[in-house]
Amino acid sequence: MSAAALLAALAALCAVAAVHELAAARRSSGAGPAPLRGRPARAALRLGLPERLRRAGLEARLPLAAVLIAKLAGLALGALTALAAAPAAPGRTALLVALALPAAGFIAPDALLEREARRRHRRLLAALPDALDLLAVNAGAGRGPAAGLEQLACAGQGPLAEELRLTGAELSCGVPLSRALRSLRQRVPGSELATMVAAIERSRRFGSPLADQLRRQAGALRRERHRAVEEQAARAAPKIQLVVALVLVPSVLLMIAAGLIANAGTLLVGF
Repeated sequence: MSAAALLAALAALCAVAAVHELAAARRSSGAGPAPLRGRPARAALRLGLPERLRRAGLEARLPLAAVLIAKLAGLALGALTALAAAPAAPGRTALLVALALPAAGFIAPDALLEREARRRHRRLLAALPDALDLLAVNAGAGRGPAAGLEQLACAGQGPLAEELRLTGAELSCGVPLSRALRSLRQRVPGSELATMVAAIERSRRFGSPLADQLRRQAGALRRERHRAVEEQAARAAPKIQLVVALVLVPSVLLMIAAGLIANAGTLLVGF
């Protein structure tokens, strides 16, 4: 009980301190949203929040201050929940509950950001084969990879187009293509974008045909996606059979048994 109360008090103090720091930063920079400064900014960097927001594609819509406040609110809510749940926990698990619930509340916003980042990455990979085909068409027409990337960025939508727009902005600012592609590969983890960047670099350095390499990669990505869908369907079949065996069949048997019991007198008279 005392440990949970201490955790709740510490969480409330942290929330008050965070609100005070954010209000001070807002007053020092005038009206409107302001970037974090001082201790909140250092805490956000230490927790890796800017990188998580960037991978989730929310850095322009969700300020760091809101994420920090959400983490502190989750910590306070977890501490208050632990205050009520820890006394009911059996034996030594009370201390575990008192520590685990505030930690879970503090980590919950990070988990939500990671889930959104995985969704965004899946959407990006789903759009990649078509983008590779368009790049192959541009390469076959004699246009350079930079022009093809800029065309995709302007015409497309979604996470891939957003990343390519960043690459196009770097190119328009005079950044060399190799450095812009390296930055793209660092922003988007995984082997798919790395393979595309490697193909473009090989074509630029050694003169290998870029269109064929991009078409082969697009075909491989589509085959891999089809195989993943087939594996997912194969994993779903036993689950469906389990539902049928444990839910549908017993419910039908219960309906038959109920009908027999309701008409038991009639059946016995007939015999």
